[in-house]
Amino acid sequence: MDIKTELRNSKLSNLPLLASQVVEGFISGIHKSPFHGYSAEFAEHKLYNTGENTRHIDWKLYAKTDKLYTKKFEEETNLRCHFILDQSASMYYPEVSAPSVSQLDKLSFSALSIASIMQLLNKQRDAVGLSIYDEVLRFQATEKGSGLHYNMIYNELEKSINSPQESSKTNTYQFLHEIAEKLKRRSLVFLFTDLLQPDIPRAELFEALRHLKYNRHQVVLFHTLDYKTEVLFEFDDAPKRFFDLETGSKIDLHTHQIQKEYVEKMSEFIQEVKLTCAKYKIRYIEADIQNNFEKILSTYLVEKQKLKS
Repeated sequence: MDIKTELRNSKLSNLPLLASQVVEGFISGIHKSPFHGYSAEFAEHKLYNTGENTRHIDWKLYAKTDKLYTKKFEEETNLRCHFILDQSASMYYPEVSAPSVSQLDKLSFSALSIASIMQLLNKQRDAVGLSIYDEVLRFQATEKGSGLHYNMIYNELEKSINSPQESSKTNTYQFLHEIAEKLKRRSLVFLFTDLLQPDIPRAELFEALRHLKYNRHQVVLFHTLDYKTEVLFEFDDAPKRFFDLETGSKIDLHTHQIQKEYVEKMSEFIQEVKLTCAKYKIRYIEADIQNNFEKILSTYLVEKQKLKS
């Protein structure tokens, strides 16, 4: 199911509500996906095993699915999840007049992805934390599982969508090191960034990513991109003026004049990031903002199971 189509006219003014709709759409299609085995987890059910007490069988769910599930009441979890969000100016690309689920920039796509994963974490009352940075560390909250804490994080995500920091640069290198030092207990760590920080050597950026593995954290890098324009460099033939959102510099050109060279350089960079992540056992996910949220939520499910195993 294409969540963007279903919520075409929704605005990002009530992030928890939109996130819950994203999750509901994902669940409704999960039986058709390779992840159908995880669908019971969302509803806080588990498959009934022969010999178990039948008292907690959900007969209403049996009528709908023709499968026996028992309600989960006693499962305890100590899962901790920390989200890291790059809020630099380049994350507000492409320009959209009013972000909606059908029209997202990289920042709003990332914020809604985080909110959707939080919907799943909240079902098990797992602890969540959040760090937001650009050229400074804008917000940081340690992992907690209370409803008040969840609401505070939703509010901060909405604020990041609606209050862009004009011409803010990226300081991924510095703040990944700082955040890694503060994550003491083993956690799921989800980083949403476009990795655009040309002012430092790549080796230093990769070293900051490696630091996130400190204390055996399960780390996922969601490389957030508008794939069509930022990777394939596909535009119409009219001359274009390109602005650097973080420095304000600009250049006029016909895109076809440099498209081949641009695509080669970008592909080289992405491949280097993938290889580095593989080296450090970091899960690399290419997050195209023109796609729906299935890849994001499916990745969460897989990584959660790895952390528990």
